Amino acid sequence: MPGLAAWVVPFAPSVTAAAAGESSTPLVLATLAVVLVVAKIAGRLATVVRQPAVLGELVAGIVLGNLSLFGWDALEPIEHDPGVALLAELGVILLLFEVGLESTVSEMRAVGLASLLVALLGVVTPFALGWGAGKLLLPETSGYVHLFLGAMLTATSVGITARILKDLHRANSREAKVILGAAVIDDVLGLVVLAVIVGLITAADGGGRLSVTTVGLILGKAIGFLAVALVAGRRLAAWWFSLAARLSVPGVLLPASLAVCFALAWAASAMGLAPIVGAFAAGLLLEREQYAPLESRDEQGLETALRPLLDLLLPVFFVLMGMRVDVTAFIDPGVVELALALTIAAIMGKMACAFGAVGRGMDRLSIALGMVPRGEVGLVFAGVGLTLQLAGRPVIDARTYGAVLFMVIVTTLVTPPALRWSLQRSKVEAPRSPRSC
Repeated sequence: MPGLAAWVVPFAPSVTAAAAGESSTPLVLATLAVVLVVAKIAGRLATVVRQPAVLGELVAGIVLGNLSLFGWDALEPIEHDPGVALLAELGVILLLFEVGLESTVSEMRAVGLASLLVALLGVVTPFALGWGAGKLLLPETSGYVHLFLGAMLTATSVGITARILKDLHRANSREAKVILGAAVIDDVLGLVVLAVIVGLITAADGGGRLSVTTVGLILGKAIGFLAVALVAGRRLAAWWFSLAARLSVPGVLLPASLAVCFALAWAASAMGLAPIVGAFAAGLLLEREQYAPLESRDEQGLETALRPLLDLLLPVFFVLMGMRVDVTAFIDPGVVELALALTIAAIMGKMACAFGAVGRGMDRLSIALGMVPRGEVGLVFAGVGLTLQLAGRPVIDARTYGAVLFMVIVTTLVTPPALRWSLQRSKVEAPRSPRSC
């Protein structure tokens, strides 16, 4: 990539200064200049081959992060710069806020038994398989590492599935409603599991011990936080937006909404939970009727107003996640074995969702396939693992992280063609009985 190298070399003095402990602002600016261009080009190339743009951004990050193998390491300080890491973390918080906005509490109440069962199986089974894979293949590591591997496999990125359903004009089918309903519950359950595991690891790093009491306290804290945020938060949000509506100036909707997002992300962090739990809760509790007056004044929806921020910050996160992959780790047969085991566990764990799709004539195979992709949500979970320390060592080391990203990429790649085949198959076949999958 000589063209890219020549373009970035003028920033090298800034990179060196940042690495020496000086202000990292020049490095952040250089990073944004490089990442935004590379990410958008890579994302576009991914969509040309009918893959999510996030995969292109992730692969671009892997390439940039391993240019040192060719003797060029000018971008290496980016991986460890706190300013870049802050931008990436803000992007993740906004992503989970957006995921929450796409769902509502009322939708969770109305999804029905099938969605609930699909979601439960889609969390419990991958968690058990991921824990088992870690225990079997990483026997020398702490049990907390095995638990975190299980937690990472619970994630589901249903945005890919939703796009396929829309392309095939099946967005209003029973299967689509079950998948999308289950995805809402899956997000909540997955984040609760993540919050509990993070709490356990944090407590263990502080000298605490794993016990039923400790698990119960952390689980209660996570569920209690979500419950209070969703019940009390809805009332406070209505009051907050009515207050904001009194400001007779345009452009109030986005700052007022982000204030709720960041406040709950801070509250979650203060309680020892991951900030993304609070950000997701903020998006979940906000409903359109609460901020409708501001929306009509700004003449754009909240999701539309949020999009430019996501377009700026999310590529930084995805590229940074890719840059942290050491491709030389795959020379180790143990890493390849772990990557394959996690991928199989991830796919088979979600295929268990088929048994929860109760109802006559339900296309169970399509429902199960729709829950397989990990996408950006899986990357978020992996990113959390990189930040956790246990006895001075990262919970997810470079070898394990590479294996996890392999799983994320494969599950995201295989789902679109597999789901298209399954949905088209169900179109021409007679409806099957509930025992047929």
